[in-house]
Amino acid sequence: MPRRKKQGDPPRLVAIEGAIGAGKTLVARALAERTHARLVEEDIEANPFITRFYAEPRRTAFQAQMYFLLSRYRRHTGLKQGELFQRSTVVDHSFYGDRIFAYVTLNEPERSLYDRIYGHLARQVPTPDLMVYLQARPEILRERIRDRNRPWERPITLEFLEKVAQSYNDFFFRYRDSALLVINTSDLQLAEKEAHLEEVLSAIRRMGKGTQHYNPFVTKR
Repeated sequence: MPRRKKQGDPPRLVAIEGAIGAGKTLVARALAERTHARLVEEDIEANPFITRFYAEPRRTAFQAQMYFLLSRYRRHTGLKQGELFQRSTVVDHSFYGDRIFAYVTLNEPERSLYDRIYGHLARQVPTPDLMVYLQARPEILRERIRDRNRPWERPITLEFLEKVAQSYNDFFFRYRDSALLVINTSDLQLAEKEAHLEEVLSAIRRMGKGTQHYNPFVTKR
């Protein structure tokens, strides 16, 4: 019989969300390592439309979004409920995140069709026990994207990142499906400074119920 979750137990399923360049995978990997949780990562480059999408978004947006939606559906429904009782899992994305992004990239007819498919699939996807939203200013996201220098991300503009960041902010302002921790990472150097990463991980481990906002104070580091 699977073990029932007790009050005070760590969350079984933690989703790390945020816009492009927010540091989702970096934080997810570190959290899974520190807590001995199973790590589930999204392979962005496996999407055969990703390069053409950033070069010609209007021509390939729907194909790229549908690929992401269906691959996330397979990945998240593969998180067996019994396994979630036995071992915590950290994912570097959420099922919701694809829809947040789709509302920036798709036109109205495409969004209407996307929503019909999304609504059917979402009912079968487990809800995270804890959602962590890594927030950052668009100009910071652009700097991080430039620093990691992925060829297929080079066409991304500041204007596009502003729209994506706003879409994420709007979604999480209304989010009530589970505990939510919003962390402002704009002044953090997660990849360069271990202390900054540890500050984020510590905030996640301290998280309880409800919605909390955390703005790290790092000016003296």
